[in-house]
Amino acid sequence: MKVFGIVGWKNSGKTGLMERLVREISSRGFSVSTIKHAHHTFDIDQEGKDSFRHRMAGAQEVLLSSQNKWALIHELRNKCEPDLKSLLQKLSLVDLVLVEGYKYESYPKLEAYRTENKRVPFALTGNEIIAMASDTTHPDVNLPIFDLNKTSEIATFILAKVELL
Repeated sequence: MKVFGIVGWKNSGKTGLMERLVREISSRGFSVSTIKHAHHTFDIDQEGKDSFRHRMAGAQEVLLSSQNKWALIHELRNKCEPDLKSLLQKLSLVDLVLVEGYKYESYPKLEAYRTENKRVPFALTGNEIIAMASDTTHPDVNLPIFDLNKTSEIATFILAKVELL
């Protein structure tokens, strides 16, 4: 599978860009999956629900299934967080996996950047960032820079880079 990432500081527009890219690339006939790295604890089930109760009782994995979807919850239980390569192996085969986060993993990335973050762009530090999508110019960045809202142009760039075009 082809893999491409979107990274950036908090509130840089990563999730909105991911959402627009999934919609745009899917509309072009490509199958797309996503992986989102969370820097915090999260739950996808709710306290009191059966799946939550199973996990709290000590289940290593809980698989929920219905006629519309299924989800597998795997508790790490003090084990190390899996790396991106391990997680990619758990996905069904698709044309492209878009990854939000995992900025230190080795794969091609585009940085989403907003002026309001007032931070040094990751693009200046490497991390395999090959382009930026921003709401401002960056004369000190020697990479392709797209308008953060030009989703179609960004999608074309990504598809070309992963050799799907």
